[in-house]
Amino acid sequence: MGRKILFVTTDQQRYDALGCNGGTIARTPVVDRLAAEGVRYSRGHCQAVVCMPSRSTMLTGQYPRTHGVWMNGVPLPVDAPSVASWLRDRAGYRTALFGKPHFEPFLDAELVFTENQLGATGTFGPHRGFEHMETATHAAIGFTHYAMWMMRDHADDVAGFFPVIDRHRDVNGDTGGDTGAVQVRVNPVPRDRYHTDWLADRAIAWLDTLDPGDDWFCWLSFPDPHHPWDPPASERSRVNWRDLDLPPGYPIDVDERVAILDAKPAQWRGYYEGDVTNYEAPPRFVPAAMTPDQVREINALAHVENELIDEALGRVLQRVDERGWADDTDVIFTTDHGELQGDFGLLFKGPYHVDALMRVPFVWRPAPSAGIEPAVIDRPVGHIDLAPTFCRIAGVDEPDWIEGEALPADAASAAGRERVLTEWDSEFRGASVHLRTIARDGWVCTACEPGTRHDGTEGELYDLAEDPMQRVNRWGDPACRPLRDDLVADLYDHLPPAPAERRPVVADV
Repeated sequence: MGRKILFVTTDQQRYDALGCNGGTIARTPVVDRLAAEGVRYSRGHCQAVVCMPSRSTMLTGQYPRTHGVWMNGVPLPVDAPSVASWLRDRAGYRTALFGKPHFEPFLDAELVFTENQLGATGTFGPHRGFEHMETATHAAIGFTHYAMWMMRDHADDVAGFFPVIDRHRDVNGDTGGDTGAVQVRVNPVPRDRYHTDWLADRAIAWLDTLDPGDDWFCWLSFPDPHHPWDPPASERSRVNWRDLDLPPGYPIDVDERVAILDAKPAQWRGYYEGDVTNYEAPPRFVPAAMTPDQVREINALAHVENELIDEALGRVLQRVDERGWADDTDVIFTTDHGELQGDFGLLFKGPYHVDALMRVPFVWRPAPSAGIEPAVIDRPVGHIDLAPTFCRIAGVDEPDWIEGEALPADAASAAGRERVLTEWDSEFRGASVHLRTIARDGWVCTACEPGTRHDGTEGELYDLAEDPMQRVNRWGDPACRPLRDDLVADLYDHLPPAPAERRPVVADV
């Protein structure tokens, strides 16, 4: 028999959102305790900085170029491998996913995709190896199980959420909150009807259906703190935006901010000025027009959502304990990618391979019965390493389709970890951007492949020891040229082969 596995993901959460990673705003005692009792990875990276490719990597243990989901709107193939299927079929695990799967587009009015069909029909699987799936996204929209429940039982509360479907109408200063910040809304929904607590309730209800001797793999996938920022109004006072300093990554001086952006590849300054439509940002949103107070308010609301997630996870762990499983349950906590959240004067996500988006929370609390000592690992790891880790916990061989390796549990086993890779590809509103990044030896190096924004000569190179905020681009520094060339060669030596053709984009999200 293997050990039980609770896999917890958030959506678009920064590395520094957690107290255990140096965060000072949100109170996250539950995850902080897991980190203190287990293994915390200080250099965990996603393999893609957008939702669908990243989540598909978690499920398959493969790079985006292998599983084929190269940007949002590209569904994971129906025959793609799934670690949930592997654990179920090889080791008899009970399997469930609660929250945001996003292996398939969720803007799906014709109900083409199974994830949406399940919610619309009130069924729960099986799907992609999960015998039970209850879905939710950032608001009561679409065909998720949460949306259908809200529209059926609490229809009056639906209008309180930010209208995600109408997000493209946003520009600076035309939305809610105290400052007119983009995608902010004062949401009167009662806390117990908000998706964070609803998901904890649903996961607990499923755990209560299991026999004491069952092995199980439960993926608890919270949709927050992804925009829009509209937590229950009753919780907004947890963090007063007026009391916050501006985030360290936000250059207060405008001239300094512009100079930093100008030293980076062209997509950076273009987005800041509104000349380039950034991926998943409202088309008319101009970061240069964003005020410092708007940055503060968005940060405050994101941290309110971080606190709610931590408390909801605590309730699930309490039920695991009450069921007698605490000594035999591994907990792994991460997010799919980060959020700019004011860094460089920007918001949201896109083709910007810096720590704000690539470096993610990464905590593994092995079951106490495993006898693994607490540790902090500073060697690079990635989402690609999750699936083989689940296999090791379950005591089953790894399938040959996995491209990662099991997470190291101590400094000795981490010693051979040298690099972690991240990809970005997008074809969006006539602009094509293709980035390839390696983090190795305290440096982050990004090659910009040819597209509409780059001719293949541009890139970024940052010394994390001397420049942890990644403000000084060393790509063109002659003194760094040998190192740059070595990192780029190492990057392409370790990426899997690119597909002959990319799979088609079939939806916006």
